[in-house]
Amino acid sequence: MKKIELLAPAGDLERLKMAIIYGADAVYIGGQVFGLRASAKNFSFEDMKEGVEFAHDRGKKVYVTLNIIPHNEDLKELDEYLKELSKIDIDAVILSDPGTLMYVKEHMPHMEIHLSTQANNTNYMSAKFWYAQGVKRIVIARELAFDEIREIRENTPKNLEFEAFIHGAMCISYSGRCLLSNYMANRDANRGECAHPCRWEYYLMEEKRPGEYIPVFEDEKGTYFFNSKDLCMIEYIPDLIECGLSSLKIEGRMKSSYYVANIVNVYRKAIDTYYENKDQYTYNPKWMNEIKKASHREFTTGFYMNKPTQKEQLYQTSSYVREYDFLGLVKDYDDESGIATIEQRNRLFKGDEIEIMGPNMKIFTQKVEYIWNEEGEEISVAPHAQQIIKIKMKEPVEKYYIVRKPRENHSDK
Repeated sequence: MKKIELLAPAGDLERLKMAIIYGADAVYIGGQVFGLRASAKNFSFEDMKEGVEFAHDRGKKVYVTLNIIPHNEDLKELDEYLKELSKIDIDAVILSDPGTLMYVKEHMPHMEIHLSTQANNTNYMSAKFWYAQGVKRIVIARELAFDEIREIRENTPKNLEFEAFIHGAMCISYSGRCLLSNYMANRDANRGECAHPCRWEYYLMEEKRPGEYIPVFEDEKGTYFFNSKDLCMIEYIPDLIECGLSSLKIEGRMKSSYYVANIVNVYRKAIDTYYENKDQYTYNPKWMNEIKKASHREFTTGFYMNKPTQKEQLYQTSSYVREYDFLGLVKDYDDESGIATIEQRNRLFKGDEIEIMGPNMKIFTQKVEYIWNEEGEEISVAPHAQQIIKIKMKEPVEKYYIVRKPRENHSDK
């Protein structure tokens, strides 16, 4: 049985490396144009080249997004962009626009093409159409149930691959096609500039009573009636694998390195556990507990089981739940002394009870007995962003291990 691909987001080079190290089989990234996450840091061609080499050295793949819905002015840049992109050994491009597809086939004839979820593929006839145009993989619309996915798989060519989102933020729109941001903030979501007005707080105002703002939901804080829960399918790994998908995709190119590492780590463990003995596979509740240590909203299974109801919306708040703080990233470790060199990301105090997380769900806890700065001086707190510090570890660690701790206030906007 060919193992299903675990596909992770990477908003920059560090996140790409974290995704690969923590178990992703492939990552999807955006260049500085033509991707649907214009606010992400994204990749220069130099970073893209380094990231591709890093991934390929470890037998992993890199896909590049070209999935905006372009206007005429966007096409003027596409020719030069593809010339530069063709110099980098990427594994596939992800696109949604037929014109962009034609352009790629003309200028990069040997490039593997993946069809973005933005193309709203919801049936097998549409899938066969795109296959005839040279598409190797289709990222199916989020609005499909397991039964529909199986039917599409059964009625399409065997070498056509299907990919689906399994974790992350959900849009109120149809597969990401939304005009709210255009109207509310003059920022085009379909060209990578979404302002996320679906997360804003709304009231109702009656025409003849201007200035009287009435909560749509009876709550003094108003209501977030466009605000979906986050998708989480960790409890349904067998269903995802057995319905005919080739790739399981995590959303989140805007997310932190810690988020990417944490979510990839858990899904990697669950997928590997399934393949070790699928007949004896059982879901481990600890996996959900671990997922909740990354920022999240309440969870939903989206459309996989059936059409979502009002229970899949969050009416009270658009805040994330953050139960843990990402304190630092291990940069080096000395086996003899047991001392790790750490790049700090949030304040760390002497006496803190911390958790250390590594790939393959290696997790242990310890108390911070001592902290030393780069000069070897003992300090009681590491307050400066990206400060280099040293801590003695209870157990051996490696580069890219994560240091974190529980936070008192879990809700944060």
